[in-house]
Amino acid sequence: MIFNRAICLRGKCNYDPYVGSHVCSTGGGSSPPSSSSCQPFGNLICKGKSHPQYKCSPRMTSSTKAILTNNNFSEEGDGGDPSECDGEFYDNSELIVALSTGWYNGGSRCGKKIKISARNGRSVVAVVVDECDSINGCDKAHAHLPPCGNNIVDGSDGVWNALRLDIDVGEEPITWSDA
Repeated sequence: MIFNRAICLRGKCNYDPYVGSHVCSTGGGSSPPSSSSCQPFGNLICKGKSHPQYKCSPRMTSSTKAILTNNNFSEEGDGGDPSECDGEFYDNSELIVALSTGWYNGGSRCGKKIKISARNGRSVVAVVVDECDSINGCDKAHAHLPPCGNNIVDGSDGVWNALRLDIDVGEEPITWSDA
């Protein structure tokens, strides 16, 4: 399991469990913004189709709503380049995820554990090893895929299997929080 493996970014390891994330601000007041307040800043055209680009993600809560997608983190996989956190590839049976750009927060979540809960009542703890890029895409580094949405938890086969979800479905609504 990956839990005994330190993941460091640019030679610095951060073990603070209370990391933040880039969320869009509504410009004051005490009420948190809704997920719709995180608006795209542009569009990327891939294969003739327009895809929104995001620098932010919805505000995190103790039970943040997201969409679980599937990623193959192995060298032969469909995930593109190695992990943003440490430049490594991973066995796809490990309990690992990539987070949308805003939640990834410039790498501050690298090596952090998150708890993912599915609608079927099952949950799993996984480690953040990568960014699901919500800004860039459609190139070799991103496996020629468009940018991720701003609310994506991109899980390995190990995460999907632990949650007993059908990978072939492709997307599942979930909630997640810091573990």
